[in-house]
Amino acid sequence: MGEQFSRFSPGGRGELVEVCRLCFEKAVDHGWSREGAPTTPTRAETQRKRGLISSLFGIARGETEETVLAEPILRRLGTEDVVVVEAADVFNTSPYRRTVGGVARSLGEPHASIVALSGVKAEFVLTVAWDLSWYQYRISLDAAQQVRLVERGHELQELKQPYTNWNARVEEDGRVVPDIARIDSLG
Repeated sequence: MGEQFSRFSPGGRGELVEVCRLCFEKAVDHGWSREGAPTTPTRAETQRKRGLISSLFGIARGETEETVLAEPILRRLGTEDVVVVEAADVFNTSPYRRTVGGVARSLGEPHASIVALSGVKAEFVLTVAWDLSWYQYRISLDAAQQVRLVERGHELQELKQPYTNWNARVEEDGRVVPDIARIDSLG
């Protein structure tokens, strides 16, 4: 009695479900959209699920989109590198990639960092920064809405460590590529 509800659309199928305030975040994590709220396009389920091998070695995905490590390479990735590559791949298939590419055409080459958050869930913060502006995206590998804009600002000094440890680069088209050392020959 007296509890406040909002209506959400699970999966955008048109039906509405009442969700209490305590469960708002869970509904958003599952990709539900709030009634009347603007939404961003999300990737289709078939595009979202991919094998690790295809991500690492650029095996065809059924689209013309390339993965972060598109060229064949001979190397062994550590666990930390694998999840960072996967996070970059998830961002690169999101609509936010176009936003970053458009801003980069106007403001020039940005700095970028991918930081793994502590916790049970595989979550990352991607920071893309220029001298005049910065954006932070939350990448959740296990969520229905895997990428979302969480914060933005105007001054680089507003960013704290470790978000300014620039460990990635942004290509002209907005693709984020982690700076991972490549081993070119068997050792």
